[in-house]
Amino acid sequence: MLLTLDAGNTLIKCAVFENDRMLEKFTFAFSDAEKKIQKIFSQYPEITHSIYSSVIIGDSQLVETLKKYSQLFQIDHRFSFPFQNLYTTQTTLGIDRMVLSAGASLLYPNENKLIIGTGTCITYDFVNSKNEYLGGAISPGIQMRYKSLNNYTSKLPLLEKEIPEDFIGNSTNNAIHSGVMNGIIYEIEGFISQYFLKYKDLTIILTGGDTDFLAKSLKSTIFANSNFLLESLNLIFTHCTNND
Repeated sequence: MLLTLDAGNTLIKCAVFENDRMLEKFTFAFSDAEKKIQKIFSQYPEITHSIYSSVIIGDSQLVETLKKYSQLFQIDHRFSFPFQNLYTTQTTLGIDRMVLSAGASLLYPNENKLIIGTGTCITYDFVNSKNEYLGGAISPGIQMRYKSLNNYTSKLPLLEKEIPEDFIGNSTNNAIHSGVMNGIIYEIEGFISQYFLKYKDLTIILTGGDTDFLAKSLKSTIFANSNFLLESLNLIFTHCTNND
């Protein structure tokens, strides 16, 4: 069995895989990490390996815990990814974005791929049909947009995310929902349209914590998979072990 872990900006997500099948998924705060991970290993004593990616600094205790219970594969910028990285600042490219691009490259090796991650930030990552990573874009995520309106004004309230019924907001709250949510939808659709103008054969993967929330509002044909990063870690592990 394999334990895959993704440490994001806000939470840790992990999943137990057996023969490429996800058995169970877990999400928890960093403060609960050691206790939760010990419980997972206790619940699944058949776990022999773990694979871990992180966008944060200062997670050495978590790494030691994983090493204590399993053989650990830690993903960093020195890792041999299954694509050619043409990003000009390779060491600043987020590990999460590289893992998503690796998973897409392994799953769709001869296709143009746009991976849209919806988490703390919204990320766009493009890998062409030659498996060359060209780059993408980063913009504020849903919660960041709501919080910025509250933080940088004196009167606008902090709201929970909500799909507006009409694009014309007839109250302050509805105007905020319309601005944030329609702004994101139009942004995503706009990026997709730009890529389609240049790359007719394009596979689009939508993933991240807000996948299910956003997918129903998008008109473009997409593969919506909120667990794609965890599944990508499993694909990377399988690829590495099969090519040793």
